[in-house]
Amino acid sequence: MKVLTIYAHHNPRSFCHAVLERFTEGLRDAGHDNEVVDLHAIRFDPVFNDRDGPDWVDDSVPDDVLRHWHVKKSLMASARNPLRRLMVKRWIGDRDDRDLVRRLHDLGPPRDVAEQQAKVAQADALAFIAPVYFVGFPAILKGWIERVFSLGFAFGMTADAWRGDVGGRIPLLKHEKALIIQTTIWNEESYEVGLKSAMKVLIDEYALRYPGIKRVDHEYFHAVPGSDDATRRVYLDRAYQLGREF
Repeated sequence: MKVLTIYAHHNPRSFCHAVLERFTEGLRDAGHDNEVVDLHAIRFDPVFNDRDGPDWVDDSVPDDVLRHWHVKKSLMASARNPLRRLMVKRWIGDRDDRDLVRRLHDLGPPRDVAEQQAKVAQADALAFIAPVYFVGFPAILKGWIERVFSLGFAFGMTADAWRGDVGGRIPLLKHEKALIIQTTIWNEESYEVGLKSAMKVLIDEYALRYPGIKRVDHEYFHAVPGSDDATRRVYLDRAYQLGREF
């Protein structure tokens, strides 16, 4: 199986990195083909900005929704200097909003996003290894999902979805499974009384299963900063096992 592991921790000497190493070792011993994307090492930009816009529009938008976008005005407003405004005005020409949306979509994603989407598309399964920050992913990993799992790549939209119906999203990902491994500050009891269920909805269900990933497993290594060496060894052995049994 081709596994793509997305890793997010700034410190290469962290316990989280040790988890990555053991998990990767387990995958290798099981015979899987694994690629690791270290988001901090590649300096991935997690900030969604104007250059991501074309990756979030397509021709599925209904006419009544499109009218409210005021595409020409929005494009001109995004031009922040006179030369840029002149270039945008020429690019717009006499095209209508529908034609402009098609042309925007044809521009495709930024290069860094296209590279990540190619890696995701080539993988049979995904793994995510990161600490828990504020009951979720670190900003760099959350931003990776926001920019990479884009319209037309991770999901499509029906007319009802464009009008606000969350059930109208069309799943496009075909991966067999995703595994999330996260280290935490708080103990297991803290997660069982609410934190875990919140993360299940936001990450497991909405970010991964809803776009089409068939199975999502989420493993927590609790209260790592306060753990003794024996507990950390148990966690690392578990990380290896998760890779070996992936």
